[in-house]
Amino acid sequence: MIGRYGVGAWVLLAALALSGCAPKVVNYDYTAYQAHPPVSILVLPPVNHSVDVKARDAYLSTVTRPLAEEGYYVFPVWLVDHYLRANGETDGTQIQAIPLSKLKSVFHPDAVLYTTIDHWGQKYNIVQSDTVVGLSCRLVDTSTGTLLWNGKINYVKSSDQGGSSSPLAMLISAALTQIFSSASIQGRLATSEANILLFDNPNTGLPYGPYNALSKTDARR
Repeated sequence: MIGRYGVGAWVLLAALALSGCAPKVVNYDYTAYQAHPPVSILVLPPVNHSVDVKARDAYLSTVTRPLAEEGYYVFPVWLVDHYLRANGETDGTQIQAIPLSKLKSVFHPDAVLYTTIDHWGQKYNIVQSDTVVGLSCRLVDTSTGTLLWNGKINYVKSSDQGGSSSPLAMLISAALTQIFSSASIQGRLATSEANILLFDNPNTGLPYGPYNALSKTDARR
């Protein structure tokens, strides 16, 4: 777990706990999930509420790995997207309105993951740029229509302009970063990190699936 989040995050949490300022932890209710634990997950293309069309592909290119590492079989997202496009389905809202029975008959998944991109893109400040990613997810059982799990994250990834105390140097560094840094690359990195934090949160994340060795000892189950 430290490898995913980094030592710094855990040090910060420990410091908060010792100082008596740690936020109250609210655990997710996994009763519905425990009644219908999925093995395979079909990820549908997201509904993109951001103003950047690149958000859709950034999400699809980063969602498979964390789900697979959690222990699930994930249908290849690009093959699913290609099939939907070949059948005239390109809009995320319309795709997510396809009946569960139809998705089950075509792909045979145990569960479907519906995602909305609430925010995605970069915000520029004087000496740094922030990449903002907001995601809302729902995992639904295809046999019963039961909501198995849902989660939401608003993640901000800040560029590091440290290393100099000179205001002029910081401004020059920020300008160069904004010129040469690819917004799409930064967005993809931030989306990848947001997905990991969303699915692997120890209190509200998605429980480990059957292909993860920790599934038998996961406290979330």
